[in-house]
Amino acid sequence: MSLGSIFDIAGSGMTAQSLRLNTTASNIANAETASSSTDTTYRARKPVFSAIQQSMMNPAQQGFGTEMSDNASAGVRVEGIVESDAELQMRYEPDHPAANEDGYVYYPNVNVVEEMADMMSSSRSFQMNVDIMNTAKSMMQRILTLGQQ
Repeated sequence: MSLGSIFDIAGSGMTAQSLRLNTTASNIANAETASSSTDTTYRARKPVFSAIQQSMMNPAQQGFGTEMSDNASAGVRVEGIVESDAELQMRYEPDHPAANEDGYVYYPNVNVVEEMADMMSSSRSFQMNVDIMNTAKSMMQRILTLGQQ
């Protein structure tokens, strides 16, 4: 693996964690939205990630350090966003404007504590990828100064 491909790998990780932060923020923002039916109630969403191969990221890259085994991963791809299949919260609130004919209101299956933990985890993962990029940049700058002495 070349030093330059580190930027591609860390960049794909940052993109994935950014999407994870966005879906978490959406879940928290919709945590208390009420609905009168299960069909229209917001459901928690989670991104699904998978590892991608180096050849898929940059197939034209050739040269020293680019030979990798067939099953070596070199980045992250977002496969999609799935809705949680956990049960919705059904509360008896007959005076609520969104109550159905039986007096029940449906709330999303969003666990705010779990979402906050996901937000902290994705934020730290994003920061780690930034640190990796900064370290690689620093290493490249030091390599360039070797010829000056």
